[in-house]
Amino acid sequence: MGSQISPAESKLFKPLKIGNCDLQHRIALAPLTRYRNGDGDHVPLPLMEKYYADRGSVPGTLVISEATAVAHSEEGQHNSPGFVSDAQVEGWSKIIQGVHDNGSFYFQQIWAMGRAVDPSFVQGRGYDYRSSSNVPMKHIGVEPRAMTEEEILQVIDDFAATAKKVVSAGGDGVEIHSAHGYLLDQFLTEGVNKRTDKWGGSVENRARLTLEVVRAVTEAVGAEKVGIRFSPWAGFQGSEKGDVEPLYTYIIDELKRMDVNLAYISLVEARGDPGELILGTEAINKGKTLDFILENWNNKSPVMVAGAYRPETAAQALETRYAQWDIMVAFGRYFISNPDLVYRIKHDIPLVPYNRDTFYLNKQWTGYNDQPFSDEFAEAHPEVANKYPTPADVQ
Repeated sequence: MGSQISPAESKLFKPLKIGNCDLQHRIALAPLTRYRNGDGDHVPLPLMEKYYADRGSVPGTLVISEATAVAHSEEGQHNSPGFVSDAQVEGWSKIIQGVHDNGSFYFQQIWAMGRAVDPSFVQGRGYDYRSSSNVPMKHIGVEPRAMTEEEILQVIDDFAATAKKVVSAGGDGVEIHSAHGYLLDQFLTEGVNKRTDKWGGSVENRARLTLEVVRAVTEAVGAEKVGIRFSPWAGFQGSEKGDVEPLYTYIIDELKRMDVNLAYISLVEARGDPGELILGTEAINKGKTLDFILENWNNKSPVMVAGAYRPETAAQALETRYAQWDIMVAFGRYFISNPDLVYRIKHDIPLVPYNRDTFYLNKQWTGYNDQPFSDEFAEAHPEVANKYPTPADVQ
């Protein structure tokens, strides 16, 4: 196909099956931390129901939640989410139902934060500040405690238990977060993981926690309900690695050796490093590609890519450099400012610019649910566009 193909006519709108979900296109909502959960109990606020349902407003869309703690000790910042308590599960079940009511699919991204939490916040709640080993984060400067093996095994159990809760609450699956300098990635990174036991040192040992989490979660809910996210080339939160290709080649080899069909794997491009997108620092591995992983994975299941895509560049990527692979594209920032992003792309409606200053306004409607549907969508689908109440009703 020609290089000028429009996004609406491209492979972006070719159906794709992931696990048990028959997606009607290849545009997914990326997992995006937004801090709109409650104080203290970290329960989803009602305003979150509209946010997620709106982004699943076009049937057949894959909606992935913000990263959600697998234990209360991993609810590492004010208004960050958990999927642990009965109240949290109930709140998320309403969100999941809203996405399903619009005919779309829902995966919960689940994580442990490790040393990426706010130390004073977690310690104020009675939890230890901990990581794979006692290497501090540069911008925090507080030394975490190296986790015991008992604690590591508990993390594995927590991931599996949370996955079961997600599926019991109606979720179509979970995405394991092993990226961007959070706990599983802290074990993968040789500059952070200085352990000398079976959980550190060699590639095989550093990959052990991620692989054991995958085993436990797939056994708990079924591989078809499990995705996993990696950021091989990122340097965010000290996650830069000197052995990217051997490390991720080993991980992919082991995932294939498990002989289970994961729903998908999610890969962040080098240009999608949050250090550049959020902090404005230059991505440390610009120009590096995901090809070595894609070739090894060889379409065993679909792959999601993320990396500051716009509709035109996403379409171009699917038609050219990723043409031989079963690829979908995760959109983040433009999905924030365009709740009907899929509809806009399909109908060539201009996108609303995003405003980064409002991304992380704790508990606020502003920057979260104040971005309107396009006039065209609202006219075609008033039952969706007018479904949810005003801010005064949900705060």
